[in-house]
Amino acid sequence: LPLRPSQEHTGPSSVTAKSPPYSTLPAAFSDLLPHFQVEPVDEYIVKNKPVTLTCRSTPATQIYFKCNGEWVHQDDHLIERTVDPATALPVMQVTIDITRQQVEKIFGLDEYWCQCVAWSTTGTQKSQKAYIRIAYLRKNFEEEPQGKEVALDQEVLLRCHPPEGVPQAEVEWQRNEDVIDPASDPNFFITTDHNLVIKKARLADTGNYTCVAKNIVARRKSTSATVLVYVNGGWSTWTTWSSCSAVCGRGWQKRSRSCTNPTPLNGGTSCEGQNIQKSACVATCPVDGGWSEWSKWSACGADCSMWRSRECTQPSPGTGGKDCQGLDLQSLNCTSEQCPQTVSGAEDVALYVGMVAVALCLTLLLIVVVLVYRRKKEGLDADVADSSILTTGFQPMGIKPSKPENSHLLTIQPDLTTTTTSYQGTLRSRHDTTGKFSMTNGPLLDPLPNGSHTLHNGKLNSDPAEFVSRLSTQSYFKTLPRDVANTSYGTFNFLGGRLTIPNTGISLLIPPEAIPRGKIYEIYLTVQRKEDLRLPLAGCQTLLSPVVSCGPPGVVLSRPVILSMDHCSDACLDNWAVRLKKQNYEGAWEDVLLMGEELVSEPYYCQLEAETCRLFSEQLGTFALVGESLHMGAAKRLRLVLFSDAYCSTLEYNIRVYCMDDTQDVFKEVMQMERQLGGRLIDEPHVLLFKDSYHNLRLSIHDMPLAHWRSKLLAGYQEIPFYHIWNGSQRYLHCTFTLERLSLSTCELTCQLCVWQVEGEGQSFSLDFNIAKVTLSITARSEAALCTHSLTHSLSLFFWLSFFASKASPTSVILDLWEAQHFHSGNINQLATVMADIGKQEAMIFLVSDGEC
Repeated sequence: LPLRPSQEHTGPSSVTAKSPPYSTLPAAFSDLLPHFQVEPVDEYIVKNKPVTLTCRSTPATQIYFKCNGEWVHQDDHLIERTVDPATALPVMQVTIDITRQQVEKIFGLDEYWCQCVAWSTTGTQKSQKAYIRIAYLRKNFEEEPQGKEVALDQEVLLRCHPPEGVPQAEVEWQRNEDVIDPASDPNFFITTDHNLVIKKARLADTGNYTCVAKNIVARRKSTSATVLVYVNGGWSTWTTWSSCSAVCGRGWQKRSRSCTNPTPLNGGTSCEGQNIQKSACVATCPVDGGWSEWSKWSACGADCSMWRSRECTQPSPGTGGKDCQGLDLQSLNCTSEQCPQTVSGAEDVALYVGMVAVALCLTLLLIVVVLVYRRKKEGLDADVADSSILTTGFQPMGIKPSKPENSHLLTIQPDLTTTTTSYQGTLRSRHDTTGKFSMTNGPLLDPLPNGSHTLHNGKLNSDPAEFVSRLSTQSYFKTLPRDVANTSYGTFNFLGGRLTIPNTGISLLIPPEAIPRGKIYEIYLTVQRKEDLRLPLAGCQTLLSPVVSCGPPGVVLSRPVILSMDHCSDACLDNWAVRLKKQNYEGAWEDVLLMGEELVSEPYYCQLEAETCRLFSEQLGTFALVGESLHMGAAKRLRLVLFSDAYCSTLEYNIRVYCMDDTQDVFKEVMQMERQLGGRLIDEPHVLLFKDSYHNLRLSIHDMPLAHWRSKLLAGYQEIPFYHIWNGSQRYLHCTFTLERLSLSTCELTCQLCVWQVEGEGQSFSLDFNIAKVTLSITARSEAALCTHSLTHSLSLFFWLSFFASKASPTSVILDLWEAQHFHSGNINQLATVMADIGKQEAMIFLVSDGEC
């Protein structure tokens, strides 16, 4: 018989005391080690049902289970012995039952495990370990989906974090109790962390969404989240103009459009603006023809007949009037006495002389009528015109000062401290200040008495909101924003001036003589919100600048004004096809300029500097700069700005990272919003070049002290989709990192924040600060060589010679450009050097102030 296993080393005492005698193996198999045919596997205890573990081995003389390092009593084993018919080896199978109480006894200390040990005459073998766990599924979801209202074609993200459970719960999504299958509907996508993504929201996607978690124990449902897909209304195209309401004289004609392209649904915004436009018209009255008097009867002819005639000239028919009815020639037979037998020569001469005299009289009369008519045409006052309609959609504003005696305001120095607008005099040589235009007043404002004009700086109304409200009542301006903080206005005459929107980098320079003498215009400058406009972008196009409106449109300008605004391109025209777009009266956007292919005859001209665009324009309106990348090397400048909670009284702490276009107007909006939220700026903004490579922007936090902090994000990083950034239609994008400190006494936070474009460049921020204090220490280092682009701010005249040469005074236009570039830090000596380089030796350059004017 084989030896029994030792009590100390190989088996329990109970085995030694109570085990039956060993079976004897055939001699041919006495040197074989046990081989397991069945080994115990992992099991889950559901509710209170015990689980059974099975172990089968051949050849084996004995098999016992050991659980958590202790031998199981042999009375708990169920043993079956058989013989393998193929090999004639003895087969031994042993099973045991594990109850919930056995597992719970060590719960919390370690996982419960069992393995079996088989003996033969040669030695022993151990099976794999089988782990027994108590299965459960908690009732409450760690995160449930939240209802949303989204626009058509917008991406929707519904989050779900299932309840804790063993084994881990599987998740499925339901819409209106129907299971969502991403394989059959590719518009749905379920992420690895169980979130549901609707790639493009459709009207059919409106419904109640439920997250369902299930395992072998139970099935749990989250609360339903309602997703409402709405459609914002859009205007249809304008109908053709109706016929004039008046059959004869002054009347009206109109055209209409409807908010059906598309029709607003599910609470979507209705269309803004007018659905009916009216325009004055003059219908020419029809004139029916009338007969003149009959002429005298002619002398009796050789054929014994005489005749008379009349003409349809009293009046002549015109503009669709009826022609004269009846005969224009009558004849009558002569009596036999009147028939000519012989014709006297003297009578013939008298007849011919009379006919010649009548013809001469008629000719002289016709010449006199023509001369009188021409003199009347030339004597008409060319300045008298019907100004009831300047353009189709623009309603004129006739604003006269309430007190004409205030003409002495011209000598008052303008207030430069106002926040709504600012004015600055312009640089001119003396011969350019002479009057070159003699034009009468236009339809916008009447002239002040004695030829004086008030040039005010945001003081026409005491309340700036009153001006914006009055402006918005006009038909064309109803689509303009009513944000007083981002609107600047002023009244200007031929002396010109400057409008500036503070902290946005946007200004409008109105040179002297741009407004004709004798006219006063009330001019505004405002920044449009990008999400309020439907700027059509296709392919690789992206918005590079703010959308800026200046007006009123349709005013007469004698020379170009200069509109300055920021842009966020890399300023390399080899990478871009940059277009200037302008919105017409119907709200449609039109391409008015392609940079690099400008024509001198065009009313627009653009200069692209490192961060600023200078637009020369002879027309006012709404403008935007759109770029189309020519290859993947084109890049936009993004401004990365970090904010955090100013005060933290809970365990949670938020860090917000904004990724916005590198323009001052967007940064101003974010600062205003964070000021309302009570956030604080962590660091100075940093610039990142975002390339047209179709890769997303990825943000992540690393190297946190795990003993004190942990991230509440389920994923290791966050991403902003490429097209959200490249499209540029949203003002700003941001990601929030929610951190949790394990104790309220923890105030120190150190970590690494990384921002980079996938397979591209990025930046890493090392954060080290005390959340209980305002002071902090932050360093930023570049992860890759970020391209820097610097353009000189001096005048690049070589590319502009043809444009300047096309103007009546090239020197004056050059001064306009210099003033627009160096408004805040002008250097007269630098300007004089530039002028000398191009051969313009001016006798004197002086500043035109209100007092000198």
